[in-house]
Amino acid sequence: MPVEWTDDELDRIGEAEELEIASLRRDGELSTPRTIWVVRVGDGIYVRSVNGPGSDWYRSTRVRQEGRVEAAGADKDVTILDADPELNGHVDDAYRSKYGHYAARIIQAITSPEASSTTMRLLPR
Repeated sequence: MPVEWTDDELDRIGEAEELEIASLRRDGELSTPRTIWVVRVGDGIYVRSVNGPGSDWYRSTRVRQEGRVEAAGADKDVTILDADPELNGHVDDAYRSKYGHYAARIIQAITSPEASSTTMRLLPR
C-alpha cells in the first residue's frame, strides 16, 4: 500500500516558506541539501526548479528519483516523480498565492514554461 502524507505533514510542509531537498546519489549517499520553494495542491506536495531543467539540483533528482526533504520539522524520505503536466496550472496558482509577496519577476520565473517543465511531486516513502 502506498505511503501517504499525514494531514499534519501536508499542513506543515505546505505552509513552510522553504523546503530542504537532498537527492539520493548513485552511490546511495544524499547530496548536499538545496533550499527551494514548495507548494501544496490538494493532498500533493510539489516543487520545481526556478532555473529549469539545466539546474544541477534538478538533474540530480533524475538519477534515482529518491531523496530526503525537511520543512517545518517534517523530515521525510521521498520519491521524486514528474508531476502530471495537467496540474501545472494549479501548481502555478499555488506558487502565485503563496509567494505573491515577492517581486513579480521572481514569480514569473517560478511559473515560467521552463520552470513548469520541472514540476515534481514528492511522495513519502
